Amino acid sequence: MATASSNENSNTVMKSVVSVPLHLGLFPALDGLSKKYDLKTVEDLKVAFTEAEKSVPGFTQELLNGVIQKEVPNEVSFTKSLLRMSGQNSQEYALQRKEREFIKLGEQAHTLKRILSRIPDEMNDRTRFLQTIKDIASAIKDLLSAVNEVFKKYSTKANRRALDIQKKEFVKCSKGFSDTLKSYFKDGSEVPVYASANRLIHQANAILLVFKMTTPD
Repeated sequence: MATASSNENSNTVMKSVVSVPLHLGLFPALDGLSKKYDLKTVEDLKVAFTEAEKSVPGFTQELLNGVIQKEVPNEVSFTKSLLRMSGQNSQEYALQRKEREFIKLGEQAHTLKRILSRIPDEMNDRTRFLQTIKDIASAIKDLLSAVNEVFKKYSTKANRRALDIQKKEFVKCSKGFSDTLKSYFKDGSEVPVYASANRLIHQANAILLVFKMTTPD
């Protein structure tokens, strides 16, 4: 059995990386192995894969995509499947603070991710998809509003700078998603929309993680 110290170190490492394929794809599979193998072995594997993801961002996605394509070539769009998966809650990004502002931030982030995850199932229905796009725009606005409210709790320059950088990355990604949608309505290419939506979810998770790891002043 892992010691309290090793568990603490493991949790610290695992909370320091943002990766939906890692946390919602690979980790559940590893948790399933805990029924056959000891918990420490599973936790060590999680730490190893987390370190690999930190060193080579996107490693887990490429790994899982490679496995899927080998087993079912040309029949599974991993990018599409990943987007559907990304609407789920993940403990790695859950905010533990009980203040109203933090609760609201968590709720708004989850709302945005859930709406984005509906895209693969609604793109072929133009009316529904157009409404989904409006819902996404509204969810982005609400999330940024929630970020601004939580931001008020931080006054230390270093903390505010780190949070502001992450906010700007999210805004940049939001604009990129909008541009991708414009291209979609011109050429009908779906995969870039899935990929852009996944990037936006990644940035939403990154916002949650940076607030989770940064203590208010």
